[in-house]
Amino acid sequence: MSSNTPASRAWQHRAGELGDRLPTGFQIGASSSAFQIEGGARDGGRGESSWDAFTRQGGRILDGQNASVSADHIGKLSDDVTLLSELGADLYRFSFAWPRLQPDGRGALHRAGVAFYDRLLDELLGTGISPMAALSHWDIPLALAGGWLNRDTAWRFGDYAYQMGELFGDRIDAWVTLTEPATVMFNGYAIGVHAPGQTLLFDALPAAHHQLLGHGLAVQGLRAADVRGRIGITNAHTPVQSATDREADRTAATLYDLLQNRLVADPVLLGRYPDPAGEFETELRMLHEIEPDDLRTIHQPLDFYGLSYSQPTRIAAGARGPVGEDGTGPALNRLPFHTEVFREHPATGFGVPIAPEYLAVALTELRDRYNEALPPVYVTAGAGFPDRADVRGEVTDLARIDYLAEHLLAAVEAVAPGGPAEGVDLRGYLVRSLLDGFEWEAGYTQRFGLVYVDVTDPARPRTPKLSYTWLQHVLSSR
Repeated sequence: MSSNTPASRAWQHRAGELGDRLPTGFQIGASSSAFQIEGGARDGGRGESSWDAFTRQGGRILDGQNASVSADHIGKLSDDVTLLSELGADLYRFSFAWPRLQPDGRGALHRAGVAFYDRLLDELLGTGISPMAALSHWDIPLALAGGWLNRDTAWRFGDYAYQMGELFGDRIDAWVTLTEPATVMFNGYAIGVHAPGQTLLFDALPAAHHQLLGHGLAVQGLRAADVRGRIGITNAHTPVQSATDREADRTAATLYDLLQNRLVADPVLLGRYPDPAGEFETELRMLHEIEPDDLRTIHQPLDFYGLSYSQPTRIAAGARGPVGEDGTGPALNRLPFHTEVFREHPATGFGVPIAPEYLAVALTELRDRYNEALPPVYVTAGAGFPDRADVRGEVTDLARIDYLAEHLLAAVEAVAPGGPAEGVDLRGYLVRSLLDGFEWEAGYTQRFGLVYVDVTDPARPRTPKLSYTWLQHVLSSR
């Protein structure tokens, strides 16, 4: 876009104004995850992941694609670090590919995988970008039979964390043990729309508990390795409201809030699971049966808590659609609740409501629920749209600029003096994401990146979108 058009002048002005309002020391960066962008599925002895197997199952991915090449971050690492540096990012949150480093989920770390991340960390630190590294972002070694349903996977994860800490502990500023464990449990094990594709409904709860046990063991492992960086976890939090004031809808909303938000934050921050009282006590009975030693392991002191935000959720009682007389049907149709659309808000390309005011609600709920137990917070938020390059090869993603401006401002204003979430120690905001990549069940039909990637030919140069240039202006205006 030409720099003298009215639209261009508008977003430049907003960028400078927003940059002026950012608190001193507030960090802004970009995020990514290994499976979504790395490619190199067979490089250097990388093992199969749960998501590799899932993408081979017919009908699982919207466009029938896979992530074997994706954005080819493996091959274009230096180019991508240069993009981060030219953006002016303070930090970069990436994830290690557990199958690339430990193909069987146990044993010594694989030399080729170590070499890739050695290079990534050296290049980030060489350009002054602070590394924030997640030990796992949804992709786990397929060789771990049963995945997170198997308690042994938690112990394998703790051992892996210790080895990673010994190897990289002097160069990583912040460690994320797990990314969005509630999403992994619900989408992957309860309703089957993510890997490994199981439809266990409430019998999926052990997958959540084993992830949290793995988190606690990983924190212990990292501390035993004497890492210098801070340690935390990230979960997707959504403000939940009932569709009506009917008691059934309120009860269903409370249940959803427990499964998505409190199932992770309560044991991690308070050392206990939420009480599964009411009519769903039978479905949630597993929460009554947890060993106290497990909860002590899960409840480790943390240096920060990651809030992954995308939307509010409106819940109504009852199944989404018809269920057969024998009780069968899609897993979503067999749940005792369903989501309803926020018609009063515009939506992203994914159909997600764009409601930045609810980010303030999410921060306020964290403060009110956890008070002194809540450590400093980092927010991750971004939006997917079906971006297209124009005839000049440019991507004018004004909707993403609006999204980022509104959500970043909402976060900063929420925690400012007099704001609804005053008292939350908000340390930074991570834009999801740096690059276009594989968007899980949506394949390549939606794009989240600040940088456009031609997934039909990832060898072609990256194309920074207008949102990338906008964020450059924000960061240079601080």
